[in-house]
Amino acid sequence: MLNPNLDEIQLTKEEYERYSRHLILPEVGLDGQKRLKAASVLCIGTGGLGSPLLLYLAAAGIGRIGIVDFDVVDHSNLQRQVIHGTSWVGKPKIESGKNRILEINPYCQVDLYETRLSSENALDIVKDYDVVVDGTDNFPTRYLVNDACVLLNKPNVYGSIFRFEGQATVFNYEGGPNYRDLYPEPPPPGLVPSCAEGGVLGILPGVIGVIQATETVKIILGTGNTLSGRLLLYDALNMKFRELKLRPNPERPVIEKLIDYEMFCGIPQAKAAEAQAQAEMREITVHELERLMSGESADTYVLLDVRNPNEHQIARIPGAVLVPLPDIENGDGIDKVKELANGSKLIVHCKSGMRSAKAIGILKQAGIEGTNVKGGILAWSREIDSSVPEY
Repeated sequence: MLNPNLDEIQLTKEEYERYSRHLILPEVGLDGQKRLKAASVLCIGTGGLGSPLLLYLAAAGIGRIGIVDFDVVDHSNLQRQVIHGTSWVGKPKIESGKNRILEINPYCQVDLYETRLSSENALDIVKDYDVVVDGTDNFPTRYLVNDACVLLNKPNVYGSIFRFEGQATVFNYEGGPNYRDLYPEPPPPGLVPSCAEGGVLGILPGVIGVIQATETVKIILGTGNTLSGRLLLYDALNMKFRELKLRPNPERPVIEKLIDYEMFCGIPQAKAAEAQAQAEMREITVHELERLMSGESADTYVLLDVRNPNEHQIARIPGAVLVPLPDIENGDGIDKVKELANGSKLIVHCKSGMRSAKAIGILKQAGIEGTNVKGGILAWSREIDSSVPEY
């Protein structure tokens, strides 16, 4: 309802007071606030990006907010997902989000979709909203959100974050580009690390999420210049913003229907290859590792830690020697591993077992056999030594 009948929308006396700083802005005014009240916004995700944008959309007076998420609040979320609190750990994120939104603004209608967005349900969920805001963190869902918005002609307010960098733009708005103009093809699975693997500055999603909220409000008000056709890049370490021009690609494929986005992004193929590699790879449980460490002399085995140095500083298994995976990937660490192994049994661990499996594959090509620690140091912390911090 981007062009509502404003005569049918009324503000209460309390709303006049609540939105007074909006009402005195000529670019918003009474008509603009009524547009916000009449508008509906769908937020995909209540994580790092969804948290700040939902808080500010609610405070701005968006009349109807939909939230799609199927995750629960975890302690590791609280460093950046500011809509959630400690008392909500273990509970659904969408319930936590709704509770906080209604504390901020009881005039919001909050609709919850506790489900994974899929090709089967996306069109039914998206069709009833004026604007869609993408707060997801994976490529299959980003392509799905984009294609659903294209098919239904909905603006798609996009943001993404990693480590100290973020980006934001508006897709599929007034003839502007869509996500496939920025990324015609998805990257190979595993090439781009997730925030869980690479980390993220907790403040970063606050900046990008607020930019997404700002663009959403501008679209509803019909004022200002949106980021459509411009990709805004933010470097938090150097406090720099820069822009890249985006244009529709006249040769891009026409989106006619929703597809299998997991398959499109190569996820099943990668999982099958990973399962095959796991089947062929020697593994050891943390309990077996503990027995080995207590029953054999240290010179019969080498325990290799392929995490990053800062992770090794946070938590470590006794006796583990650090050789980071990037050093193994670029070849610099292979000679060091050969020297360390030198006829001893090589056992490799990381945080959860994924990077160590990758390291073992690289080392095998160099003629070095290794055994993977199943579950990594997280399993060690949970099953062997609870004093080792989880992170």
